[in-house]
Amino acid sequence: MIEKLRILGNVEGISYLLLLGIAMPMKYYFEMPMAVKIVGMAHGVLFVAYCLLLALCMKKFNWKLGYGAYLFIATLIPFGTFVTDRKLRNQGSN
Repeated sequence: MIEKLRILGNVEGISYLLLLGIAMPMKYYFEMPMAVKIVGMAHGVLFVAYCLLLALCMKKFNWKLGYGAYLFIATLIPFGTFVTDRKLRNQGSN
């Protein structure tokens, strides 16, 4: 289950970077708001799925609220999920 959380976190992180780095500039510089609608919807679905899977992992593995909050806050920061991937990898190998 931790491996699924890592994969979902990386995909969610990529979608966040696509939203901020490609879709938003396309909206404002090239007047293509549809890019944000498409990428934003995909990112939103991935974000909610990550949050749900995080909650399930917290319950299953008895993670403390602070650790869960750390993983959640990392999703709000660009490149954050890539940083937390190492901690999750170590968590999964234990």
